[in-house]
Amino acid sequence: MQVKRLLAGAALAASLLPGYMSVRADDENSTKKADAAEKAPPNEATTQGTLDAGGQHISFTAVAGTITVGATDTDDAQLGMDGKPLPGSQLAISAPKEVKDAPPVARMFYVAYFKKDVKAEDRPITFFYNGGPGSSTVWLHMGSLGPKHVVTAGDTHLPAAPYKLVDNANSLLDVSDLVFIDAPGTGFGRLIGKDSEKAFWGVDEDGGAFARFIARFITKYSRWNSPKFLFGESYGTTRSAVLVKMLGDRQIVDLNGVILLSQVFNFTTFIDGANSNPGVDLSYVLALPTYAATAWYHKKASPQPPALDPFLKEVEDFAVGPYEHALALGTDLSDAEKQSVAEKMHAYTGLPVAYLLKANLRVNGGEFEKAFADDMGLTIGRLDTRFTGPSLNPLSENAEYDPQGAAISSAYVSLFNGYIRHDLKYGDDQTYLPEIDVWSSTKWNFKHGDNPLVLNVANDLADAMKTNPRLKVMLNGGYYDMATPFFAAEYEEKHLPIPQSLAKNIEYSWYESGHMVYVHDESLKLLHDRVGNFIKSTVSDSK
Repeated sequence: MQVKRLLAGAALAASLLPGYMSVRADDENSTKKADAAEKAPPNEATTQGTLDAGGQHISFTAVAGTITVGATDTDDAQLGMDGKPLPGSQLAISAPKEVKDAPPVARMFYVAYFKKDVKAEDRPITFFYNGGPGSSTVWLHMGSLGPKHVVTAGDTHLPAAPYKLVDNANSLLDVSDLVFIDAPGTGFGRLIGKDSEKAFWGVDEDGGAFARFIARFITKYSRWNSPKFLFGESYGTTRSAVLVKMLGDRQIVDLNGVILLSQVFNFTTFIDGANSNPGVDLSYVLALPTYAATAWYHKKASPQPPALDPFLKEVEDFAVGPYEHALALGTDLSDAEKQSVAEKMHAYTGLPVAYLLKANLRVNGGEFEKAFADDMGLTIGRLDTRFTGPSLNPLSENAEYDPQGAAISSAYVSLFNGYIRHDLKYGDDQTYLPEIDVWSSTKWNFKHGDNPLVLNVANDLADAMKTNPRLKVMLNGGYYDMATPFFAAEYEEKHLPIPQSLAKNIEYSWYESGHMVYVHDESLKLLHDRVGNFIKSTVSDSK
């Protein structure tokens, strides 16, 4: 997780990374260094396993490997399934002498889990990916619905190794086959060829790569006629909105469902950078319920409500009512109304009235994380506000690191590196990159379609729902997520430009957890049950 407070554009998106050890740009382009130092990897390694999940004893096949995709649909169509130019293709005919001068390709790493002894057309398949941008999928793979689960310690910092990895009784393998995909340049994947970073690091470039990966995957494993689902987390939800439209428009693949975890579509509503966008106060309105949930968890609301859900409904009504009205008045807000709103905010959030008045009722995410427990010298988590840690600088205005990322990231990365090599027999003599820096020096292209200034992918999902009116959407989020506040995600979904008749295709699930809802054991169980039911009901409705 980036330790500095990120305020705008690409930097904001980078702040969605769940880990703590991003590869920096000044590492002399570690992606290319790692690629140059490694020998060519095997295409895949296949192993067998068993698991008890969802009341079933499941025998499964695991495949770890890479699929190579081209940077455009035209280039991709000239690649064989081995990732090499097809004989006689223009790519083959015009192939340069040096690989570095060849048209760019992305070798994308994945791990797939297939339940044995089931017909492909009867078996759903779900594609998982984290976000960042610039993150691998180690977090979803090792924490959420895969066959293994990293054991964490509630809301506290884990001791150093040895960490504990267990069979995941909440794996989704009882309902669906699973494919965990690492973004181009992350994991064991590598970018190859001329201007390869430019070719794959961007909103549309990344979406195209994932679309081509999925098309190649379902060809390789004969899954064209299987029910298909996407499961994206954080920026992965941004990718999902772009991807579901691309798959329908370009690959002519209608998906059955899209599962969104910790959603962000509209990048102008980030609470982190709200103070850099004066006059646009919606970010503060949509973050207030998360501030209140945090106060409830840490018992700083006054008076302390007995139950969370009714309390949050009250705060939501206040946020879109008196609070939003007060912010809209700007300098016309009277002192009396400002005092009244500050006192109510204090009761909901635990922040001192004097602090709220000094902040002009506008407290961004980094300020809240630093101020909330400042009297105890603590900073609260950004990805999960249940977590706390000692403040790096007691005099700073904003949080300078994320205690949640610091608390659990080492366990995830350490256990994955052992699991992939020991259990899945892949990765010897290779370096796994859990995260890469795609935003320093504006490496990530945030231009999207016809909207080059502000990233908002809501239209993509809306278009996909209108052209495929049987597409179902499931939104999941944590009450303690400051990176992508739950009320902001709900607002985005309820403001999609779709007919009212399609609103029934969207369902909502909230959890008493943070950005990575699955680090909370009870929430993981709920996530499994709710996502499983969503997939089963969606498939049933399509028959």
